[in-house]
Formats: sequence, C-alpha cells, structure tokens
Amino acid sequence: MINELLGIQFNIEKARLDGKVQNLASYINKETLIASHKQMDKKKARGIDNISKEDYSKKLEENVANLVERMKNGSYKPNATRRTYIPKDGSNKMRPLGISCYEDKLIENIIAQILTMIYEPKFYDDSFGFRPNRNCHQAVRQLVENVQYHKVCYIVEADIKGFFDNVNHEWMIKFLGHDIADKRFIEIINKFLKAGIMEDGKYIDSEKGTPQGNGASPVLANVYLHYVLDNWFDVMVKRKYRGETYLVRYCDDFVCCFQHKWEAEKFYKELIERFNKFGLELALEKTKILEFGKFAKENRERRGLGKPETFDFLGFTFYCSENSNKSYFRCKVKTSKKKYRSKVKAMKQWIKLNRNMPISELIKKINQKLRGHYQYYGVTDNTRSVKSFLNTTRYLLFKWINRRSQKRSYTLESFYNGLLRTLPLLEPKISVSLFYR
Repeated sequence: MINELLGIQFNIEKARLDGKVQNLASYINKETLIASHKQMDKKKARGIDNISKEDYSKKLEENVANLVERMKNGSYKPNATRRTYIPKDGSNKMRPLGISCYEDKLIENIIAQILTMIYEPKFYDDSFGFRPNRNCHQAVRQLVENVQYHKVCYIVEADIKGFFDNVNHEWMIKFLGHDIADKRFIEIINKFLKAGIMEDGKYIDSEKGTPQGNGASPVLANVYLHYVLDNWFDVMVKRKYRGETYLVRYCDDFVCCFQHKWEAEKFYKELIERFNKFGLELALEKTKILEFGKFAKENRERRGLGKPETFDFLGFTFYCSENSNKSYFRCKVKTSKKKYRSKVKAMKQWIKLNRNMPISELIKKINQKLRGHYQYYGVTDNTRSVKSFLNTTRYLLFKWINRRSQKRSYTLESFYNGLLRTLPLLEPKISVSLFYR
C-alpha cells in the first residue's frame, strides 16, 4: 500500500504551489484495498455485518472489485458503526467504542494513511498522540523539560468534555477543505462522519462526533485540534503573550504552561470561548490553573501557603521537587493514584479469575503483565511506584493461590523463600529516561 500511496508525495509537492492536495480518491483502489486487507488484524471485533477478515478473504478479488465499482459510481455508503462500551481506565464510567464493518475498516485504514502523509508536515512538534514515531513518553518528557528548564510558573490543566462525541462535522469538513482540493475524497470522509450508530438494535443519527474505534478517527481528531488548538495557540497565544508559553498535547489531552499568572487566567477565559466556537466544551470541574514550577515553592511559602499543587497527565502525577542534594529544582513524575488503583484492581481481578492455572503458567502470565506495566510506568523518578506495584502483585498472588482449595497451599516462608525463588516475579526497572531525547 505504501508504494501505491507514494504518488501522493507528488501532489504534496505540487500543493506547495497552489496550497491544496488533489486527486486523493484515486488512491482508494484495488491495490491499496488488498494491501489494507493484508494489514488488517484478524482478531478485530466485527461490525453489524458480522464479517471477519477470514470471511472477506474467501472471495477477496470479487469483494474488492465490487467495492471499487461502488466507490467509482458514488453508490458506496459506509454502514453504521456498532456501538459497544468498554471500562474507562481509572473510572467507574464506560467508554463508548464504535466498531465498523469490515470493508469500511479497509477504507478507513487507507484514509488514515493518506491524511497522515498530508498532515504530518503541518502538525506542530507540541502534538504527540497517534502520530508516527511519537509516543506518550515523549509528551511526558517534553512537559518535564518545559517546566524544569524554562520560566514556567503556572499550569493550565485542561480536560475536554466528550471530545470524540462532540466534533463538529461542518468545521471538520472546512478544516479538511483548507488543505485538500479533492471534493470526492472529502465527501467519502463526510459519509463516514454521517454513517450513524447502531446500539441495541436501534439506529442513531451521527449529527456530530467521530467514533472512537474508527480507523481514521485519531488522525481526524488531530486535524481538528490542530486548527482549533495548536495553530491558535501558536499564532494567537505564543506570539502575542509577553511571557513564555508552552503547549503539550496528546490527542485530546493537553497541558499549557505560562510564565505569568495573568496570562494563564487570560488564556483560560479565551480557551472557553475558543472551544465554544467549534462545538467543544471544557470540563470545568477538571480544568484549573495551578502554581507550579521552580519558583512555586518559594513564592507560596512567602505567602504562607502549603506545597505546590500537583497535576496529572497521561497516567502520571507531576510534582515539584529537588535533586538529591537539594541544590536545584526538579520536576518529577510518579504513577497517578487513579491509574495505580485501576492497575491494581485489574491485576487482582485477573489473578482471582486465573488462580487455578498451573503455577508456572500463572507466574509467566503475571510477568508479562508486569513487563507491560514497567515499560510504561518505569520512567525516571518513578522507581517507588513501580516497586510498590510489584509488592502489591506479590501479595495478591499469595492471597489467591492460597484460595485455590480449602487447604492453604503456601505459608509466607514457603511462598517467598520457596516458590518465588524458583519462579521469581519480574523485578522493575527504569526503561525510559525523561532527561534525554
């Protein structure tokens, strides 16, 4: 598929002259659809058509030819997405997820790759979510560096209320039309936005929003916030405010840093107005201005206040601290309490449900989960939290393997000095440095 899409690069070069990319719909063809099919995960959930990758493969050439024909004559119409709900990490609430039909997934995949090729050169370096060669740790590192090495004294911690459910379709099409001249390609995207939702057998019109789970949804979200937030912050905030200002965004999660309190307060008010214009709303109970940075402790002590407040971003709590010699300021992170409780709860539930598994297999699976936890949370300054997670996991394992029958399987002595010496749990390690790019 990549070789087929490389022709877009010519259009992108041409776009530097006339400002817009053209002839994109032609890249949704037999070759790219078959390549998209080969890339598809066969374990993905099925949409309302109940067709899997295996089912589609049985008559692949025929199915793709039929799809291409419908794309050409304009009769193709995406099916409604099947809405399901998954637990929201760290919360009792459920997160809506949209599952597309199989051939719709093929087209979404191609659209996502085309949009990525067009917009990657346009996106700002302050944006990290769902972009090639960018990840959460880079966003966390950038935020630490902004606070630690610059004149940051105030943080605006913001939360968008139901972002994916409230994306305004008209504005989305306008944003795409700013960079793309191919009206047919934009119309295909518009059809996906308007496809609707099936929930409990009932059809619901999708007048706004872009379903989480849709293959093109992450890059569309980045396009939307590129114009609503990133570009506005660069042009109207960073260039016009007197003090230093910084933005770090990971999809719809973002944090803004300011040197002056009055500019942080001004931005807060302007942000509410800006979002209202584009159909978005801040969760005001989760959005706040807090004093934070290298001067926060001293300034708050002078006013008779307590320690600087903390804030959460991407599963980490950021707090003001010092180096081991207390000779200079450090912005440090640790696993947020909300995420820690959620991960412990998930581990407890898994061990409880799988405690009758052969012990060697049980510990092997737990180590896989621990490795995943360390790979994400094993960052600079977070040693205590990841060790605490290991100790809690040990306790949970001891508790539940002793409940496999009425008779206790292990004492503390035989568990720690016997079982865990033979089949040790994976020790934590710091796998990500927040100091070097």
